[in-house]
Amino acid sequence: MIPYDCLSKVNEPYTLLFEKRFSQFLNKGWYILGDEVKKFQDDFARYNQMNHCVGVANGLDALILAIWALHLPKGSEIIVPSNTYIASIIAIIHAGHKPVLVEPDIQTYNIDPTKIEAAITPKTKAIMVVHLYGKCCEMDPILSIAEKHGLHIIEDCAQAHGAKYKGRMAGTFGIMSGFSFYPSKNLGALGDAGAILTNDPVICEDLKMIRNYGSHGKYYNEVVGYNSRLDELQALFLEVKLPYLDKINDHKRKLASMYLSQLKQDFILPVVHPDYHDVYHIFNIRHPKRAALKEYLQKLSIGTEIHYPVPPNKQKAMTHLLGHLEFPISEAIHETTLSLPCSACHTEVAIQQVIDALNAF
Repeated sequence: MIPYDCLSKVNEPYTLLFEKRFSQFLNKGWYILGDEVKKFQDDFARYNQMNHCVGVANGLDALILAIWALHLPKGSEIIVPSNTYIASIIAIIHAGHKPVLVEPDIQTYNIDPTKIEAAITPKTKAIMVVHLYGKCCEMDPILSIAEKHGLHIIEDCAQAHGAKYKGRMAGTFGIMSGFSFYPSKNLGALGDAGAILTNDPVICEDLKMIRNYGSHGKYYNEVVGYNSRLDELQALFLEVKLPYLDKINDHKRKLASMYLSQLKQDFILPVVHPDYHDVYHIFNIRHPKRAALKEYLQKLSIGTEIHYPVPPNKQKAMTHLLGHLEFPISEAIHETTLSLPCSACHTEVAIQQVIDALNAF
């Protein structure tokens, strides 16, 4: 059996460190917004070459709070890719604004910069770029568009820990960037966790206040805030794993290179370009007979996933808002994409078995 992922094996190398740090944490008796959160915030900001990091409860909250911190007029429009995971769109809605979906580039699966300007109206205030699957968006033209029209850029980096575009880290292009540390991410917690990066000290303090009931000091609330604090325990686990993130990414890149060099041309593979340092949170291929391929691999005890089977505009929750819209490029991706095993738990021997099985399909 080759599972799609196995989180117990992913975290096995850190068990002794987890146990040692947990014992210290338990004896300290400080469990909310203490030293562990502060240390992880400082170290994660430093890793990404940013000035400030604010730990929050999860990746969705990271995006919601980032939008709130912009203080946009209610009902503002925010551009977002049409094939993103639905959390990006939910965040815009929960923040009180309107998502405007723009089709992706069929080669990179990220938002197509050539289609952004046509979606801009007087109500457009921001672009939310989503670095999907571990590949950065093509940021140079997006930055130019944002500057031309006076728009903020928010980065959804939930799948892009350590990814780079032209040598620059994902999460460092916009005014803020949101990260998820869901357990299956390249840098995964042992539960829900998230963070926001920014270089703006005023926004940083605003975010720290918003995440903690709108309070800088206990029982004194300056704004109507939220309860979304990075848990001390999850910060501890993340702090243990952060020094190994580059090693994790390198391993996934090595497994991805095996797929890229050996899979036959029947499969549409991720594009590779020297401007991009991809970290392959998800290694996806596309095939017109996706269902048959998935079933074939399942019979061989090879696990796969689909990211994602239903495009946002076809989700029941979105029919009132997006159901009348058509996004053929997005829908073509959703209908044909298949995610292959490519985890820290997989060996090169296992991936070779997957490759041989795929090439025999």
